[in-house]
Amino acid sequence: MPDAGTVDRRSGAGHADPRMSSRQYKIRGMDCAEEIATLKREVGPLVGGEEQLAFDLLQGKMTVLPPASGRAATDREVLQAVARTGMRAEPWDPAGRSPRDETFWQRRGRMVLTTSSGFATFAGFAIHAALAGGIGPALGAEGMGEAPAVPLSARATYLLAIMAGGWHVAPRAWLALKRLRPDMNLLMTIAVLGAIGIGEWFEAATVSFLFALSLALESWSVGRARRAVSALLDLAPPTARVRSQRMETIVPAGEVPPGSVFVVHPGERIPLDGRVVAGGSEVNQAPITGESVPVTREPGDEVFAGTINGHGTLEVESTRRAEDTTLARIIRMVEEAQSRRAPAEQWVERFARVYTPAVMALALLVMVVPPLAFGGDWGDWVYRALVLLVIGCPCALVISTPVSIVAGLAAAARHGVLVKGGLFLEIPARLRALAFDKTGTLTTGEPRVVDVVPLNGHGERDLLARAASLEARSGHPLARAIMGHARERGIEVRPPESFQILPGRGATARIDGKEVWLGSHRYLVERGQDSEEIRQRLDALSGAGRTAVVLGTGEHVCGVIAVADAVRTEAQETIRALHGEGLKLLMLTGDNQGTAAAKARETGIDEVRAELLPADKVAAVEELVEAYGRVAMVGDGVNDAPAMARATLGIAMGAAGSDAAIETADVALMSDDLTRLPWLVRHSRRTLTVIRQNIGFSLAVKAGFVVLTFAGAASIWAAIAADMGASLLVIGNGLRLLRE
Repeated sequence: MPDAGTVDRRSGAGHADPRMSSRQYKIRGMDCAEEIATLKREVGPLVGGEEQLAFDLLQGKMTVLPPASGRAATDREVLQAVARTGMRAEPWDPAGRSPRDETFWQRRGRMVLTTSSGFATFAGFAIHAALAGGIGPALGAEGMGEAPAVPLSARATYLLAIMAGGWHVAPRAWLALKRLRPDMNLLMTIAVLGAIGIGEWFEAATVSFLFALSLALESWSVGRARRAVSALLDLAPPTARVRSQRMETIVPAGEVPPGSVFVVHPGERIPLDGRVVAGGSEVNQAPITGESVPVTREPGDEVFAGTINGHGTLEVESTRRAEDTTLARIIRMVEEAQSRRAPAEQWVERFARVYTPAVMALALLVMVVPPLAFGGDWGDWVYRALVLLVIGCPCALVISTPVSIVAGLAAAARHGVLVKGGLFLEIPARLRALAFDKTGTLTTGEPRVVDVVPLNGHGERDLLARAASLEARSGHPLARAIMGHARERGIEVRPPESFQILPGRGATARIDGKEVWLGSHRYLVERGQDSEEIRQRLDALSGAGRTAVVLGTGEHVCGVIAVADAVRTEAQETIRALHGEGLKLLMLTGDNQGTAAAKARETGIDEVRAELLPADKVAAVEELVEAYGRVAMVGDGVNDAPAMARATLGIAMGAAGSDAAIETADVALMSDDLTRLPWLVRHSRRTLTVIRQNIGFSLAVKAGFVVLTFAGAASIWAAIAADMGASLLVIGNGLRLLRE
């Protein structure tokens, strides 16, 4: 409920602009990759080819891209083409709502028909058993045509079961037959008609019911996956409390322009990207960056849409429109990623194209060769051929991979790792080497004071106070580091007198009436105040990868302040974990050899290549690819873009809020957390393992039933039950990736 003084002017969902270059449709009944293949064959020629279509199985979405030339198909033509496949299309609503109310039959028709088929099957068997004198005689009547015919009343009941179970299957089977492109619907229809033809009415009804049940359960399982993925990505609230003239107005988030101030109360999700202008709180950024610990947000700090406010009230100035937020970009990337198919998906699709016709050909040979060549019983071998048709249904096989890939992509997004496609989800599992940029990747990218060495009777606070006074008017990164360190220590910074910058060397000023200077080792030498002791200290600091700043007066050197780009706290742990995964680790940096070598020793990097220009980094990556085959490059996504593009896999660090980083890399780590890298490698390997398990299990079940069929030990109803079970198991196995 809106608070007092709050106006609620929420509006209905907007409609898609018909002038958009691409059109999207919700496809009712698209629950299997086999159905995607059917849609490609039917809709593809209408829109300029199959390559003009993109599918998102888990969202049940079909995208029609504009043709390169010629007339674009109208919405009516596309909807009619989909209807010919036995499925139903309607314009896509981003909010997930149907543009028109569905009838009870549209929502529950499949469940009603499947349930009716089951009841009719068991009722038919009960009538059959009663008229035949018991269950045994009824089952014995199914004896390849040798036993008495099935009673007419039982046949009629079985026929009702067959019609209810095949209501959604028969139109698709007829389409496959007309197009001469056999699919699982045609296989099942032929098996049912064949069973009727040889008098196996109970088998025909059972197959029809179990296949309908398999499709219903498959639809339910895929729907569950859709809801799980939507829950991971549908994070931003649809409205925002916009503050205007001391009033809070609730408006759709999509209508809030940049520059508006909105209020986020404790416990609410933040609706838009923005910058805090008032208030303070802890914000849970895990939905975007994967960070497990809430971060403090105060005026001036950035917040992201979809993150969760803690116990304080925040006033935030929006910086992006709803469609341009970091969360919106992540959702678009994940949706687009599903169209970039992994090698395993491509292999399964190619295999299925050959597999289904091969099964039909094998079933035909099994049906005719033994009776004609060896005098086998026609009824027996026709039955075995029908068993082959049933077990040949490829649904478990073709659905095993896309469900696993999409679950893997969604799990990665939940952990703050944006992977731009199934192709890039598989690569980390096969990496042999990984190259890091140094600054901003292995290090924080911001210099910090790491050592203060007072000399000649000066104290540490006195040294910092004088250095901070000299640096107060400088914008150099080293100056900011010294100023920040002085503030952290609570040191008062006094303004200097007669301040003068010495370009490339340092600065001088008068402090408390005395000349004080600050500069590099070179400036120290110029002043003639160098000594062996100072030189040894500076060499030691340089060898440790630190930049030394010397401070002195006209009389002596007061001390040395060492500044360094600190290594990330998690860098050593990450390098150890990646070594544990068997990867060769290298550093590619433009920094000097001494500093780079020091950071490599500190983190445990195997090999260093320093003083590289961007073109040199590209050449280095090319050498690594030639030497190791599959190499990833980790950088900031902008400066290292050429090297990341040349690598097998480009990974951008800290991409949250950075358009360039998200666009550049194949994988974007939404936070600055290096530990996501070994997690990504392990996650990729788990995903590949699940895919292999699913493919192997599906093929093993089918191979086993082929053997049982030739041995005469398999039945039609057992074959369809096995295929149904296999489909559910591979879907469930793939969805395990969502629970990581």
